[in-house]
Amino acid sequence: MNWLQKLFTETDGIGHIVLLYALVIAVGVFLGRLKIGGKKNGISLGVTFVLFAGIVAGHFGFTGTVSTLTFIQDFGLILFVYCIGLQVGPGFVSSFKEGGVKMNLIAMGIILLNVICCISLFFLVFYKPELPMAGENSKNLAMMVGVLCGAITNTPGLGAANEACSSIFGEGAPVIANGYACAYPLGVVGIITATIVIRFLTGTQLKKEQEAIENEKAANPHATPHRMTLTANNPALIGKSILQVRQFLGRDFVCSRILQEGHMSIPNRNTILGREDKMYITCAQDDAEAIIAFIGPEDNTVEWEEQDMPVVSKHILVTQPSIVGKTLGELHFSSVYGVNVTRVRRGDMNLFAESNLRLMLSDRLVVVGPEDAVERVALKMGNSMKKLDHPNLAGIFIGVFVGIIFGAIPIALPGVPTPVKLGLAGGPLCVAIAIGAYGYKFKINAYTTTSANLMLREIGLALFLASVGIKAGANFLDTVMNGDGLTYVWCGFIITVLPILIMGIIAKKFLGLNYCTLMGLIAGSTTDPPALAFANQTAANEAPAIGYSTVYPLSMFLRILTAQLIILLLCVAG
Repeated sequence: MNWLQKLFTETDGIGHIVLLYALVIAVGVFLGRLKIGGKKNGISLGVTFVLFAGIVAGHFGFTGTVSTLTFIQDFGLILFVYCIGLQVGPGFVSSFKEGGVKMNLIAMGIILLNVICCISLFFLVFYKPELPMAGENSKNLAMMVGVLCGAITNTPGLGAANEACSSIFGEGAPVIANGYACAYPLGVVGIITATIVIRFLTGTQLKKEQEAIENEKAANPHATPHRMTLTANNPALIGKSILQVRQFLGRDFVCSRILQEGHMSIPNRNTILGREDKMYITCAQDDAEAIIAFIGPEDNTVEWEEQDMPVVSKHILVTQPSIVGKTLGELHFSSVYGVNVTRVRRGDMNLFAESNLRLMLSDRLVVVGPEDAVERVALKMGNSMKKLDHPNLAGIFIGVFVGIIFGAIPIALPGVPTPVKLGLAGGPLCVAIAIGAYGYKFKINAYTTTSANLMLREIGLALFLASVGIKAGANFLDTVMNGDGLTYVWCGFIITVLPILIMGIIAKKFLGLNYCTLMGLIAGSTTDPPALAFANQTAANEAPAIGYSTVYPLSMFLRILTAQLIILLLCVAG
């Protein structure tokens, strides 16, 4: 059995390292699925439990060489933050539209107060005025950044802060994962607790908030597709083209079929309207009433499928890179191909096919027209699921390559003795966000399916957490029992709860934000999925998801950046 003993004890062996990570990640993922407080309403730590499994392994000496652990840790971090950047990139700019500015300002307020609480608690509890900032004081501040990341359950921030510590302190860097591990459990609980407390402090009645959401939806419907058949009986429109009708009305719509004198055809922008023509129109739901009043009444007696011209309606997948980034208007579907695009399916959303809607990879177009013309459009769009199933690894790793170079660029700031760098976390994150949002302009295709992105992200996160846990395990118990572990716990709880309470009350009482949306905003500003799950369950509508997705991109970026900057700007190596 000597071979088995060597497999577990030879820290520089490849088999030992693979065995170590496989065991730590498997145990951590399994335990992370267990829910505290019952299967239905309980809270689980998810993949973050890999950190605690790694701490246990490291505590009992089941470890590897420092160089190997560091390499796997940094590689996992790069993979994790890059995939996050690709995920949030497409929504990063759009998150500031349609009321998003107010919600993002609230989220920024929570983030700023988190940072202020962190620095304030450092000066109140850990700062030693008799010592210079360099040395022990700066290491204590770095540990408080670890507590900050745990308190708001932001693992990417821990990765960025950890990488910044290594660049400043070298081999003597503090093990900030200990502070993270101490603060994390109460951080998960604290976010949800603060959300509940806001509800009672503001006297919020959940039923009224839910009714307000429904009333708002009814009064201001989203631009979801609405289909109807209209009879053209407005004398002012007779003899005018569809393009002129659209210009007169000032609202966008698509006429995918028209019935003139008993004959159906696929109209284009130059088709001339006659009296009593039947038009099959798709428009935004909130434009329907105005279009009916302008063109003519609805007519539900027409059976379009039984007309003399065979017409098909087909979902076509955008997989051709040359199409990505172009607007529907630029592609001239009706005039060139003789078809009409009535709707666009993007992820879980149905979008009205506005002429200025810019296409993205994996969009599904609903195309109506003669079968041969629709097939030509399908060929033009790509319409190949196989292309999406096969990941473009070259695009991904080119982005990683550029991100690492970008993160290594020194940035000189006034009053800071050494240049600041975005590092292995900030550089790839910024580049990934840019590629996700504007990669089509430079013909860079780093598309991955949602499941592939999640898989890469989770693998990177698991490798990073396992490495950090294993390295921290040797000193973790001593930190908790004999060191400042309990202090980190209560400091972390204050960092978690106080900013959420302050900004939550301001958002509800003074800015009039709906509580259902606010719950999602709080979850998004702390990038905390368990809090979002609680909000969805409590609200029973899509408002929390909207609040979460609106603030998540900017919040994730700021969480990573601020964790890094606190150390780079305030910690000075002695």
